[in-house]
Amino acid sequence: MSSVVVVDYGVGNIRSVAQAFRQLGREVDVTSDPKKIIAARNLVLPGVGAFKHAMAELLKRDLVQSILEYAASGKPLLGICVGMQVLFEKGFENGECAGVGLMPGKVERISELDDQTALRKLPHIGWNKLFINAKEHSLKSDWTGAVGIGESFYFVHSFMAVPAPQTETVAVCIYQGLEIPAIVRKNNIVGVQFHPEKSGQKGLMFLREYLSN
Repeated sequence: MSSVVVVDYGVGNIRSVAQAFRQLGREVDVTSDPKKIIAARNLVLPGVGAFKHAMAELLKRDLVQSILEYAASGKPLLGICVGMQVLFEKGFENGECAGVGLMPGKVERISELDDQTALRKLPHIGWNKLFINAKEHSLKSDWTGAVGIGESFYFVHSFMAVPAPQTETVAVCIYQGLEIPAIVRKNNIVGVQFHPEKSGQKGLMFLREYLSN
C-alpha cells in the first residue's frame, strides 16, 4: 500500500503534487482506480481549473463515491486548490454545480469590488501570507506554527470557499482587503486554497506536517 495516493482525474497539477510528496521521501501512487483510492492511507485530491469541470471529470471516472467511502473511514484526506473547492457542497463557477459534499458550505467568485468600491484584480495570483483565523480560538497548536503562519504561500484562483459553521476555517489570507479561507478542516478532511507543491520549502513543511497528523 502506498504512503500517499494522489487522485488522477485529468485536472491539473498532479505530477507536481506527487513529486512534492516524493521529495519528502514518501511512496506515491497516482491513480484513478477506485479500489486504490478507498484503500489509501493518505489521499490527496489536487486540482487546477474550474469547479464545474473538475466535478464533471470526477463523475466521468466514477470517483465521487470512492472519495466518499475513503473519507468515511476517518483516514486523512487533503484537497488542494480546486481539489479543496469541490469538497464543498456546491460551487458557482460557470453555473451552479453540486460538489462532493464532504464540507458544508459553498464556493463563489471573489468579489471584484473592495470596501472602497475599487476594482479587485482577479485572479488572486502569487505569494500571500497565512494568518490564524481570528474567529476561531480552539485551534490545536499543531496547526499553527508548523504550517508557516505568517509565511507566504502560492495562490492562483478567482473563486473562494465560503464555509458553513460546521467547517472550521483554520487559516486565512488577506487579498486586497478581503479575508479568504486558506486552510479549512472538517474532522479528517483538510483543504488548502494555496498550492503547497508550488510554495517551496514552506509548502513542503506544510505537507510534512499534514502527514504527521
